[in-house]
Amino acid sequence: MEAYLDNSATTRCSDRAFALMQKVLLEDYGNPSSLHMKGVEAERYVKAAREKIAKTLKVTEKEIIFTSGGTESNNLAILGTAFANRRTGNRIITTAVEHASVANPMKFLEEEGFEVIYLPVDENGVISLKDLEEALSDQTILVSLMHVNNEIGAVEPVEEAAALVHEKCPKALVHVDAIQSYGKFRIYPKKSGIDLLSVSGHKIHGPKGSGFLYVKEKTKIKPIIYGGGQQNGMRSGTENVPGIAGLGEAAAEIYEDFKEKQDRLYALKERFIREVTTIPGVSVNGKTGRDSAPHIVSVSVEGVRAEVLLHSLEDKQIYVSSGSACSSNKPAVSRTLKGIGLKQNLLDSTVRFSFSVHTTEEEIDYAADVLKTLVPALQKYTRH
Repeated sequence: MEAYLDNSATTRCSDRAFALMQKVLLEDYGNPSSLHMKGVEAERYVKAAREKIAKTLKVTEKEIIFTSGGTESNNLAILGTAFANRRTGNRIITTAVEHASVANPMKFLEEEGFEVIYLPVDENGVISLKDLEEALSDQTILVSLMHVNNEIGAVEPVEEAAALVHEKCPKALVHVDAIQSYGKFRIYPKKSGIDLLSVSGHKIHGPKGSGFLYVKEKTKIKPIIYGGGQQNGMRSGTENVPGIAGLGEAAAEIYEDFKEKQDRLYALKERFIREVTTIPGVSVNGKTGRDSAPHIVSVSVEGVRAEVLLHSLEDKQIYVSSGSACSSNKPAVSRTLKGIGLKQNLLDSTVRFSFSVHTTEEEIDYAADVLKTLVPALQKYTRH
């Protein structure tokens, strides 16, 4: 059988999202900026998607900016606010375990003269609020934190962090990378003190090339793409109407019967961890209960390189990732695994299993059974 367990890399597009996209592509294909009826019809899809997404977050439609995905959303949030607020201060705070779409814009800002503080994490991948408080100063203009770590499923205390930032630095903005948490947790930015929130469509059964950035009304931010002035000048370029329509449908669908979906994911995770931790030399990184993400399991296997295990599983039609699959195929040591202090011999022996609402118990059991046979064989081969 086949077991696709790489859902943090991407998910299968939902049938509902696909059907709506197909209709837009083949029938209602107008440019939403056109004044004729075809354009008006296209604009309705954009408006409807904005309404669906805003409803899941309990925000207003005008606070949603559509993007090409999580990377662009993160770049717009970070670069757009940094340059718009440069006269207020030049300190930016983030963590040492962020996704490359946050870490690399931060490097760029350092080159531009900004001071970037990288907060360390504990052995579970979680920051200390005390460290955050000590890093805050009157020069702080932005704090950017991921909600769920894409490699080990650590959940950062974003609500507590936001409250601390707004108390100590009222002028500072709080950005949350929710790319791995939207659709897995209920997120209400206004209640949580979040000023900017990034989401990617293909992590929630929407299409690739779609995403959005929530920007709290009156937030000082500059665009990073200039052109025809679409989306109130904040993101120029003809809107990807099929992608936006599919994203809106996927967002609405993922939050239907949400509690049941979340409970089921936690049950699958618990079932998988229970089975694989019986294998000698196998350990799970980070927290494993309900204080972790429901869909991510980071597994280290002593004596077996991640790439070898990944391809051995692939031979059995089990698909996983070594660390994050959201970057190029060039191998690199994971910032997250280094950040949690993982033993040197395990840094290159860690793979990520990630589940979705479509993952079955049969897939979980099949993967666990294969690992029980495969891991000892690979360990034995390595020792020889």
